[in-house]
Amino acid sequence: MTDLPAEVWRALGTVLDPELDEPITDLDFVESCTVSPTGEVSVGLRLPTFFCAPNFSFLMVADAYDAVSAVPGVTRAVVALADHHASEEINGGVAAHSGFVGSFEGEATAELDELRHVFLSKAALAGQDHLARPLVDEGVGPDELAAMTLAEVPDSMELRRLRDRRMAIGLPYDDEAPLLIHGDGSRVTAAQVPLHLRRARLQRVGIETNGEYCKSLLKTRYSEEAKARA
Repeated sequence: MTDLPAEVWRALGTVLDPELDEPITDLDFVESCTVSPTGEVSVGLRLPTFFCAPNFSFLMVADAYDAVSAVPGVTRAVVALADHHASEEINGGVAAHSGFVGSFEGEATAELDELRHVFLSKAALAGQDHLARPLVDEGVGPDELAAMTLAEVPDSMELRRLRDRRMAIGLPYDDEAPLLIHGDGSRVTAAQVPLHLRRARLQRVGIETNGEYCKSLLKTRYSEEAKARA
């Protein structure tokens, strides 16, 4: 028998904060998740601040709704964001399948596909640092790195994440794909490796720093609210 609550939680784990490239479950953005015996699912989300960007917030709520709704056995899904200045617009728009523009009529002028692409591209660049840095530390040089394919990189969660990010934005991700590529998918030459890795490192550090900052804000925000209610 399928463990539906576990499957729903697993589905939520595929939903990423677009800027931080981390699952909302790991970030503690899922405040509640209930599954009824008849397959009705209710998910409550929360974010680090009341003024988190509406576009990022909408993406997470919409992605959570889509992920949960796709789980076999789920008969109805409700995903609601709490404690946010645009909760009403976001929750209503996602429930009505209105899209970002329809949810913020008169304010938003485009859907969020381009924004998603931008952040997945940043994550794909940062992922190259995750995989190349240990090799550099072991003494692998620019010539070898420039020639290396994904098949030659030891399997790891980071490698699988990189493949997923590249696949999502149409970049080479199969075994023959180069480890180091530019944003247009072209191979990084040996001469370009040092600068490329510096850029990848900066991108990775930026993402990770933002992630730690947001986790700290979330912890502070909700610990203070808990104290206020006590």
